[in-house]
Amino acid sequence: MQKENNIISNGVMLNAYPDSIGQKLSDTISMLKTPEFKDVFSLFYVLPTFFNSDLDRGFSVIDYNLNTDLVSKEDLKSLEELNIMLKFDIVLNHLSVNSPQFKDILENGEKSKFKDFFINWNTFWQENGTKNKEGIVIPKEAFLNKLFMRKSGLPILKVPFPDGTEKPYWNTFYQEIKYNKINSKDLENSISVNSKQAELLTKEINAAIENNSNINDLDLGDYNKYKKEITLLVEKNRSFLGQMDVNAKSELVWDFYEETLSKVKTFGCKILRLDAFAYLHKEVGQTNFFNKPGTWTYLDRINEIAKKNDLILLPEIHAEYGLDLHDEVAKEGYQIYDFFLPGLMIHTIETSNTKALLTWAKEIISKGYKTVNMLGCHDGIPVLDLKGKEVNGKYNNGLLKDAEIESIMNTILERGGRVKNLYDPAGNKISYYQVNATFFSALGENEQKLLLARAIQMFMPGIPQVWYLDIFAGKNNYAAADKGGSGGHKEINRTTLSNKDIEQGVKTDIVLNQLKIMRLRNTSKAFKGTININESSENELNITWSTKKDFAQLKANLKTYSFSITYSENNTTKTLSY
Repeated sequence: MQKENNIISNGVMLNAYPDSIGQKLSDTISMLKTPEFKDVFSLFYVLPTFFNSDLDRGFSVIDYNLNTDLVSKEDLKSLEELNIMLKFDIVLNHLSVNSPQFKDILENGEKSKFKDFFINWNTFWQENGTKNKEGIVIPKEAFLNKLFMRKSGLPILKVPFPDGTEKPYWNTFYQEIKYNKINSKDLENSISVNSKQAELLTKEINAAIENNSNINDLDLGDYNKYKKEITLLVEKNRSFLGQMDVNAKSELVWDFYEETLSKVKTFGCKILRLDAFAYLHKEVGQTNFFNKPGTWTYLDRINEIAKKNDLILLPEIHAEYGLDLHDEVAKEGYQIYDFFLPGLMIHTIETSNTKALLTWAKEIISKGYKTVNMLGCHDGIPVLDLKGKEVNGKYNNGLLKDAEIESIMNTILERGGRVKNLYDPAGNKISYYQVNATFFSALGENEQKLLLARAIQMFMPGIPQVWYLDIFAGKNNYAAADKGGSGGHKEINRTTLSNKDIEQGVKTDIVLNQLKIMRLRNTSKAFKGTININESSENELNITWSTKKDFAQLKANLKTYSFSITYSENNTTKTLSY
């Protein structure tokens, strides 16, 4: 159980990368020191390029030392002086292939101290599957069909070792394999050709590599007899990145967690988001997603380490509402993410109907959930989370019907969003996972809709987390998404804002009005009191927060998108109308 006195501050939380604004974290800090941002935030969720990383924009961590290209110790001191509480990630499920632990395995093989730190796929499944012609163990069908996949194909990365062998390691999330151009000298040393012949062949091979062509499909004429040697040279010259799943059955992994939590505490961390923790526990015959009771055992163990370091845990979990995992995690005393709000907000505004949103708000209140909510974020807009789910033969309804979820998807896609899917073991798409778009673009780039969404978020139960780009009404960045390739869909919502963008932004109404509403949420004592959802029609919203002395009330018309906020300040009543 979480310590009862470890409660997250009730203020507003900024969410950004260290270099989302300007070039370094110091530029964000400069923004927070401006008059326009005074008292707007009391928390800051800094994404993990804060640490040394190499893939998935920070979530493939090399080590948990400061990334000195972006962050300095002076930055940490400045944030402390601003009384801004810090929240970081620990990526429980995986580390980078470039981590010291995995590099040690590559260098020392079976003699490595860390040989069991990561999960050799073949070793894991050797008694429960059969090797295919590529030397990969394919689990028995009954086991394979249970696996929850985050990408197409088996969740593995084949890693080349210095002795020439390749071994498959469990790799649930991202990987990147790059074929680099060869040089003629290496080719000349590999096959029986002279330097001129080697240069001509090298030019042809490198052209194929640049065009992402299969070397085996090349017609090299008289040199086809060397195809095997050439292929080996090309394969040897490749580079790769990957988020390698750790083996939580190894005590060295838990030693690493102990060291990491102690380290982030010294950086000023108060809140620790557990990224991908539901994938950590692995067992033959289970799904590889929130296996029970193993996941609970691991969560309890990491919580004991957190309590020693006075850290508050925030488990990150995406699952269908009908699965009730959010309820299970909350009942154990943990803060939970409100991944339901983004989709519900779009549904509410686009249909001018508050029924589904208020059903969820009342559940949060009645069950006493401690939530952190959001609209936009570094990831996508969740949609899978809103669905129902069959559990033990009984179908539990979602917060929205499938047709309503499909409508949200279609609306955002029509407005330029990109889709992230889930797959079965054969690589077939089985479900939408999330849609990637800025929240402003998802709302049709309508400033009044965005301002209304922000006001509703500020009045929802839970700690409001705000994506930096949404404050400035950021639009879909198609060029960045296209440049990112097959895994670049998330870059649509990660545009870096220059210091000039900030200077110009704070002169606009959409920015200033959001900041005004957020400042009220961050500073008013009313939000430390009780929330009451007042009776109203389904196309209106009426929410009040109050203590004995203070109050703040939101009244909104979902048909016109107009709203007002009436609140007490220094024994006087004031109103903001939009």
